[in-house]
Amino acid sequence: MRVLVADKFESSGRKGLEDAGCEVLYEPDLSGDALAEAVKKTQADVLVVRSTQVARAALESGRLSLVVRAGAGFNTIDVEAASQRGIWVSNCPGKNAIAVAELAMGLILAQDRRIVDNASDLRAGKWNKKEYSKARGLFGRTLGLLGCGNIGREVATRAMAFGMNVCGWSALFDEEGATEIGIEKKATPIDVAKSSDVVSIHLALRPDTKRLVDEAFLSAMRPGALLVNTARAEIVDQGSLERAVAQGAIRAAVDVFAEEPEGGVGNVTAPIFAHAGIIGTHHIGASTDQAQEAIAAETVRIVRTYKETGRAPNVVNLARKSPATHVLVIRHYDRVGVLAGVFDGLKRAGINVQETENVVFDGAHAAVARVHVSSAPSAEVMEAIRADANVIEVGVVVL
Repeated sequence: MRVLVADKFESSGRKGLEDAGCEVLYEPDLSGDALAEAVKKTQADVLVVRSTQVARAALESGRLSLVVRAGAGFNTIDVEAASQRGIWVSNCPGKNAIAVAELAMGLILAQDRRIVDNASDLRAGKWNKKEYSKARGLFGRTLGLLGCGNIGREVATRAMAFGMNVCGWSALFDEEGATEIGIEKKATPIDVAKSSDVVSIHLALRPDTKRLVDEAFLSAMRPGALLVNTARAEIVDQGSLERAVAQGAIRAAVDVFAEEPEGGVGNVTAPIFAHAGIIGTHHIGASTDQAQEAIAAETVRIVRTYKETGRAPNVVNLARKSPATHVLVIRHYDRVGVLAGVFDGLKRAGINVQETENVVFDGAHAAVARVHVSSAPSAEVMEAIRADANVIEVGVVVL
């Protein structure tokens, strides 16, 4: 199996792929047309990326069957195009959770104790203890989480160690799960805004989370509260955030922002950092040695599993529910051509097979096939299947 790594990737991960029997092509500076050309030229089976954009052209230019995002998200990949080509898209959720949580807590502490301005003034030879002795403190304050998945829970654990109360909202978070880890579940994001001294964002970017933190949300936050974003820039309406900070209503600390430069170095022209109430970092949430090693190991596991079984873990683009309306349950003798005959009959009847599995019993004398189909087979189709002497019984289940 040929693996094209089109982004910076740990040497341990590259060695792990080689140890798994893969041919590894390491070209970490590919992007755009050059990536599409490399996919075509190398005829790679698997593409591994981190922040590199994977557009439709790259997905359609070669013979890719799996794309692995060596990170938690997958918004840099044209998942729709991959799905249309039958390409698996996998990611590495949770492997950077501790690293992002550590940064989020660092930003919270930095804003509360004004560490950035403290250090900047000292470096410039200024002493202003009177000014920098002012801080609110975290003990007894309330941290509100938008998103209570792997990263949100790690942040909650660390905040509780500082004596903070934690509340949160997540579309996938139930009351029982919240109680289990000591988080007070809020019904809406606005409820989190109203209840918190610090709001930390840990949501995936989806259509329903884009600009979730808007003017209404920011207006609902407590006066002087802190907003922390180590997730995705698009979740926050940046113009509304800049206005709220400029008016002195809230403060902010961000690891992601709208005008973020591409690549590892460059100039920052984003006006958001002109406001005294905002500090930022260079999109480094997952950038610890520990996190990158864990992500590399998970990437190797995904590729190895796919190579050995034909199925990839952590796939993000499988249909949650197939269009199938019925399931054919076929008990049959485990002999050549039985299922081929079934599929041929379904094809002639204009019935599409959506999913199938075939389970073989001990001794390999008999098996049961479950065939998910797009419509109900007619009586004639059922009789044609039963007419095969190798079919023991066939039934239909309505989904």
